[in-house]
Amino acid sequence: MAARMSGPERRSQVLGIAAGEFADHGLHGASIEAIAREAGITQAYVFRMFGTKKALFLELVGAAFDRFSDGMAQAAEGTGGLSALELMGAQYYESLADRTSLLLQLQGFAACGDGEVRDLVRTRVAHMWDTVAGTAGLDPVTVKSFLAFGMLLNNAAALDVDEVDEPWAKGVSTRIHAGLFEHITDRTNR
Repeated sequence: MAARMSGPERRSQVLGIAAGEFADHGLHGASIEAIAREAGITQAYVFRMFGTKKALFLELVGAAFDRFSDGMAQAAEGTGGLSALELMGAQYYESLADRTSLLLQLQGFAACGDGEVRDLVRTRVAHMWDTVAGTAGLDPVTVKSFLAFGMLLNNAAALDVDEVDEPWAKGVSTRIHAGLFEHITDRTNR
């Protein structure tokens, strides 16, 4: 029998368990039965809290993207330009330790064949773009390059490249410094 918890405590517990399940198995492979069993509750209770399996997935994927965007915004608050990119990049790099959030983001992209998922992921990617562009105040080519490096770092973290002793693994996980972006601008991209 499950320990007595308040509603918010139970919800938080289920979100934590579900994050791991969806990160590992995606929208269609995740099991509400497995989530409920680990939480010590019924599947019906999970559905009562979240409505549908997809609603739970959407909440988790949205939160995973928001952790990165919000973290970058907080890190670079009060700055702009390449200094903001440097601070946001450092925060992004630190966020890579949250492998579950990274995998949830990737599972969100993988499930974009579903219109609701695609709409949510588009909204969250737009928010990430707006966070970087609005904070740094830099041109679209620089913002695109910065976010492209971030996506490569996401993939490297998902692949656990720190466990691989190969030149390619060391190369893709190399930390990027803001100075790299000095020459990447709309003007130099003509």
